[in-house]
Amino acid sequence: MNIKNRTLYIADNLNIMRNIDPEIIDLIYLDPPFNTKKKYKAPIGSKAEGASFKDIWTDEDVKHEWYGEVAEQNPELYQVIQAAETLYDKSMKIYLMAMAIRLFEMHRILKPTGSIYLHCDPTASHYLKMVMDSIFGKENFQNEVIWKRTSTHNDPGRFGRIHDTLLFYTKKDNATWNSQYEAHDPKYIKKSYCHQDARGRYRVGDLTGAGTSKGESGQPWRGVNPTDTGRHWAVPRTNAYAEYIEKHFIPNYRQISSIHDRLNALDEAGLIYWPKKGTIPRLKGYLDSSPGRPLQDIIADIKMGSKATERTSYPTQKPLALLECITKASSNEGDMVLDPFCGCATACVAAENLGRQWVGIDMSESAEVITKLRLQDEVDKGTDLWNPIEDVTVSRTPPQLTHPTTEKQIPITTLFSHPPDQSYSQTELQAFRSHKHRMYGNQEGRCNGCKHPFPFRNMTIDHIRPKSKNGTDEPNNLQLLCGACNSTKGNRSQKFLIDTLEKQFIR
Repeated sequence: MNIKNRTLYIADNLNIMRNIDPEIIDLIYLDPPFNTKKKYKAPIGSKAEGASFKDIWTDEDVKHEWYGEVAEQNPELYQVIQAAETLYDKSMKIYLMAMAIRLFEMHRILKPTGSIYLHCDPTASHYLKMVMDSIFGKENFQNEVIWKRTSTHNDPGRFGRIHDTLLFYTKKDNATWNSQYEAHDPKYIKKSYCHQDARGRYRVGDLTGAGTSKGESGQPWRGVNPTDTGRHWAVPRTNAYAEYIEKHFIPNYRQISSIHDRLNALDEAGLIYWPKKGTIPRLKGYLDSSPGRPLQDIIADIKMGSKATERTSYPTQKPLALLECITKASSNEGDMVLDPFCGCATACVAAENLGRQWVGIDMSESAEVITKLRLQDEVDKGTDLWNPIEDVTVSRTPPQLTHPTTEKQIPITTLFSHPPDQSYSQTELQAFRSHKHRMYGNQEGRCNGCKHPFPFRNMTIDHIRPKSKNGTDEPNNLQLLCGACNSTKGNRSQKFLIDTLEKQFIR
């Protein structure tokens, strides 16, 4: 692993992630800009003073080669991103391209057992889901988690917009998962756990199952014959409640093989409820044994009040309880958590509190101050050994890949003059692709002859002014042509190609 715990990178997350070793991250949580077309700035005097970012996307926010990289790696995703400009606007296409090129890296560095949560809102959530489906696989989509961020919001002419969305994906189908629970509703407790003894509230459940049996489970016990009612004894032995019984009341309970012996043990421990004479006895199920209701995909009870001590006034801060819930569900102690848009470091604080390792990335210089301040104020130190000032490493340079790949740029001439009987080296192929990526983006995926869109693999690098007529390898003399146009042009000029296409009504 070429990254270490408690590291904060102040840099573009793409550059950092491209230098992280593959498959070493257990959990990624990202809360990126949402394409809201707004600028955000923390107020003067707040803990997050100095933090700001723009959520306005223009051509300056993407590099032309990104389009070529996406088109080569995932042609279908490239088409989805291109379509976003028609369906929404150009800013959405730019935003999705900037996200996609980063999500490729997140997929690469995530462990096979890892999970990723992308935090967004309805501005782009449906577009981002298509991007995530393309990169992580629709079969690895687990949940669209709805987080109710506030109680009410006045939006004239529409329903109040009060929720965010978390798109939850796993790398594969064997990802880490720890079920999370919320407390039972008091009304449910009163109705379902309506009995009480010295041990607390309990409900009664079946000790029998449907159907009769000729074995021990069908034999009478203490004067009660389950066969008379068309049932048989079904005494718990392997489920969670059997484990609870063994832990709290009957040592080695699950090792008792005889059904009648288990019934005897339960009765002696006071765990059997005897109703009116002549009816089937039932099993006491104590409220204390239930962890609560499994957490559902709508989270409505986690909010951050205006006076919460964790509040920093960072423009898009999320509640610590929400990040702790995610961290507990999809990682274990000692696992590595990455937040590539860490902002005010909520995910880092959650990871530290829960005994996970963490790495955060943010472009803002204020991230260092906010992160250390929150770690100092909100982490349960446990011992006097924890000191954010000393224990957090801040870096502005990317890590060193354990197995780096050399990508030396070589002259275009080498690519055109390469001997036909000699195969390309890996370095030459990588350099060739990087040239193609940039030109593919410049031409927006269209042939520079017929102007028709083509997949990346169907494009060929060509000289606008041919080498035979003193054409150079300068970028402004290079283009991408489809196979048909390249064949038509041959070693002639670009003007010849255009004139030919116009005569053929192709251009």
